[in-house]
Amino acid sequence: MALFHKPTVQVAALGGFILAAASVLVLADSSCSNGTDKVEDFHHLRRSLGFISGKGRVGYQHVWPGMEFGWRIVVGTVIGFIGAACGSVGGVGGGGIFVPMLTLIIGFDPKSSTAISKCMITGAAAATVYYNLKMRHPTLELPVIDYDLALMFQPMLMLGISIGVALNVLFADWMITILLIFFFLVTSTKSFLKGVETWKKETKSKKEAARSLEVNEEALTEAAQPGTKEPKKEVVTILENVYWKKLGLLVAVWLIILVLQIGKNYTSNCSLAYWLLNFCQIPVAVAVSSYEAIGLYKGRRKIASRGEVSSNLRVHQLLLYCFLGLLAGIVGGMLGLGGGFILGPLFLELGVPPQVASATSTFAMTFSASMSVVEYYLLKRFPVPYALYFFGVATISALAGQHVIRKLIALLGRASLIIFTLSFTIFVSAILLGGIGIVHMIKKIEGKEYMGFEDICS
Repeated sequence: MALFHKPTVQVAALGGFILAAASVLVLADSSCSNGTDKVEDFHHLRRSLGFISGKGRVGYQHVWPGMEFGWRIVVGTVIGFIGAACGSVGGVGGGGIFVPMLTLIIGFDPKSSTAISKCMITGAAAATVYYNLKMRHPTLELPVIDYDLALMFQPMLMLGISIGVALNVLFADWMITILLIFFFLVTSTKSFLKGVETWKKETKSKKEAARSLEVNEEALTEAAQPGTKEPKKEVVTILENVYWKKLGLLVAVWLIILVLQIGKNYTSNCSLAYWLLNFCQIPVAVAVSSYEAIGLYKGRRKIASRGEVSSNLRVHQLLLYCFLGLLAGIVGGMLGLGGGFILGPLFLELGVPPQVASATSTFAMTFSASMSVVEYYLLKRFPVPYALYFFGVATISALAGQHVIRKLIALLGRASLIIFTLSFTIFVSAILLGGIGIVHMIKKIEGKEYMGFEDICS
C-alpha cells in the first residue's frame, strides 16, 4: 500500500516553504530598527528573538466574552451546525471549522477556542456513535463500526491526545499553524483523490448493472444481493449489533487513562508524581494496541470490514498504523481536533468502505475527544455555559447530518459522497485555521510580541 504519492510530496514541499518563509519573517523583523538609540535596538532584537530566550513575556491570558444573545451567537450557531454536520458525515469531528468560528465570530482567544471545539467534537461524535450503533455494514453482515480497527487505533490515539494537550500549552501559535497547514493539505489531497477513485468505481458498477438489467432483470437481482434471498438488514437493535467484549476493553482503556489524567492534575506540575502518572499511560495504551496488533498479525483477528481483501498484516504495517494513531492524537490534541483528519483517510487507504471508515473514525474520536474535554476542564481552559450550549448544537447537527447522508446514499448509490465531504471539511479547515494563524503571526511580528515556547510547568 502506497501511503504517499506525488501530491503528498508537493504538499510537503509547500509546508517546508511556509516554514522557511515564517523563519525569514521573524529573522527579518529582528534586524529592523527605526530608532537610533542602541539600547532600543538591543531590546527590539531581544523581543523579536524572544522564542529563544523567553524572557520578559507576560504569558498566556484567556479571553472569554460574555454569553449574550445577539448576532454573534446566531451566526456562530449556524456555522457550528453546518460544521458539525459535515464533520459527522466525514468522520473528522469538525474542529477545523469550530475553532475559526469561536475565534472570529464569538471572540475567544485561540487556545480557549481549541478547548471549546473539543466539547463540540465530543457532542457530535457521541451523537454519531449512537446513530451508528444500530447501523450495519453496507455489504456484509457486520456492524458498520469495525471494533478490531478501533482496538488497534483508539489506545494510541488517546495516548497521543494526552501528549498533544500538553504540547498545546507548550507550543507557540505560529508553530501550530505551520503544522496544521501541512497535515491538512496532505490529508485533504489524499482524501479527494480517493473520492475520485471511488466515484469512478461506482460509475462503472452502475453501468455494468444497467447492462445486466437490459439482458436479464433476474440476474441483476442476484448480483445486487449475492448469497441471500432476503434483503439485508440495514438497521438492527443496539444489543445485537455491538461487540460487547471489545467495547468493554475500549471503555476500560478510557477509564484507566482518565483516572491517570485526573490524578495528574492533583499533583504539582513537573513533580515526580506528575511524570509518573503521565508515563503510566504508555504501558496501558501500548499493551492494548499490541494485543490487537498481534492478533491481526497471527490471523486470530482480522479487519473483517474489508471483505474478501482482508489478510494478515505485516509487522511494519502494524507498527506504522500504531504510530499514525499516536500521531493523529498528538496533532489532534494540539490543534483542538479529533484526530479523524488522519484516521479517516488512513482507514480508506486500508480498503475500508467509506461508511465504515467514517463510523469507526468517529467511534475512536469519541473516546479521545472526551478525554481532552476532561483535561481542558481541569486546566480551566473554557467557560462551562458556552461549552454546554455548543455541545448541544453539535449533538443535534450530527444526528441531522447522519440522517441526510444515509438518505442521499440510498437515493444516489454514491458512498463516495462521504469521502468528498471528508476532503471538503479538511480543506476548508486548512484555509480557515491556516489563514487565521498566519494573520495572528504577522500581527505578533509587527507588535514584537513573544513568539516562543510557553512554560509547561507554570
